[in-house]
Amino acid sequence: MGARLGGMTLCDYFSAADDRAAVAVLQTPGGPGQAELDVVFLKNIDPVVAIARLEAIMTGCTREEAGERPRSGQLLSEPEDGPPFVVSLSDTLVDALATATRDDLAGFAEPWSMTDELRQTGVGIEDTTAVLENLAGLAQRARASDQRLYCWWAL
Repeated sequence: MGARLGGMTLCDYFSAADDRAAVAVLQTPGGPGQAELDVVFLKNIDPVVAIARLEAIMTGCTREEAGERPRSGQLLSEPEDGPPFVVSLSDTLVDALATATRDDLAGFAEPWSMTDELRQTGVGIEDTTAVLENLAGLAQRARASDQRLYCWWAL
């Protein structure tokens, strides 16, 4: 499967019960969407740097601090098996997304859209707001069912 179309990176954010269930998605051709999981399909929103930047904006810390939090951008699958990879998102970010109001998300969208990671992808502020609303919905549903968030990252 050629996931890299014109420099596009597929980043499917999804919820799963635990790390083992998340990594099991790699056994499903096409990723979490084909595994009938709750998924937000995004392109070029990488789960390490761009998501750590988002967490920093949402929680008032530095990108470095966000990136050092437990589970932040942690590779769960075996690097020699990939891509695609499965990467975890920090519980701090999931909590921030799950509890953010629409107004909060709109306020976070502009600074996030101005980061180098998002500007390079051509993601505008309207798109960024929609991405945040989708991720927040995913986080709320994950929290309600006691699940965690992950990214299926196909380079």
